[in-house]
Amino acid sequence: MRYLVWALRLLIFVVVLLFALKNTDRVTVYFFADRLISEVPLIVVMLGCFVAGTLFGLLLTVPAVLRRRREMATLRRELERTRALVPATGAQPEVPPSPDVYIPLSPL
Repeated sequence: MRYLVWALRLLIFVVVLLFALKNTDRVTVYFFADRLISEVPLIVVMLGCFVAGTLFGLLLTVPAVLRRRREMATLRRELERTRALVPATGAQPEVPPSPDVYIPLSPL
């Protein structure tokens, strides 16, 4: 699966690169009313926007990754506490069975 994801990323990058190579005209970049950059190749603008969009997308995933890491750490601590409570022999602790598991011996 990892190789498939990297192959897809490479394919997207190559398509964007080929598209940018076909658009090499010089352009003037405007930001609101003022001229920001004059006579820059369109390929630079397109690749810059692609990189900026990729970085922005990655930054949007950071909170979810941090939340998952925090949850994993909590679950690991809980697992360690549970393992400490269970005897090392692997025997289950004496817990009375739930009333739901009793089967009546005769019809009611």
